[in-house]
Amino acid sequence: MIPDKRSTIKKKLIIEGLFALIISLSVLFFYSYKYIPRGDELEEWSFLGLTFTKNGFNQIYLAVYFYLGKIVPLYLLVIWFITCKHWWYHAILIPIAMYAFQLFSSIYGTSLKVDENELLYLMGICMVVIPIVYFIRVKLFDKHVHGIDLDAIDAELKEYKERERLQKEQDLKSKKL
Repeated sequence: MIPDKRSTIKKKLIIEGLFALIISLSVLFFYSYKYIPRGDELEEWSFLGLTFTKNGFNQIYLAVYFYLGKIVPLYLLVIWFITCKHWWYHAILIPIAMYAFQLFSSIYGTSLKVDENELLYLMGICMVVIPIVYFIRVKLFDKHVHGIDLDAIDAELKEYKERERLQKEQDLKSKKL
């Protein structure tokens, strides 16, 4: 085996292993809110340099529960988007945007207005993503299901136009003679 190919395979295995590890740890990340100290008197809590506050929730662990309920699906969807090889992978952007807006509003808003106005922001994203996905689908459907190859049709049209042009030139030459 070529040494360059070995290093490429090693890198690929390491990256795929990291993705598998992150995915398998998602359950642990999601339920880590259970290990946060509880109590109404606790106003802020620090962990690994991050400081968490109540941010409109009754207790800090509820705020962290809500954040993790948005972060874990968000990073799983991002991994799916990055690694997906299907033609429709752009559609994954819609739930990614939904969770991102919900996370943003839960961090920078109050707990009373979370998950209410994200629909308005998602409409703009949907108006861009859905036509792109549909256009890709139509192109693939025409080519693979109906057997319509648009490049072949364009080439054939150019050939017909060239024949017409040559025929007109011949007709003009024959009229002049």
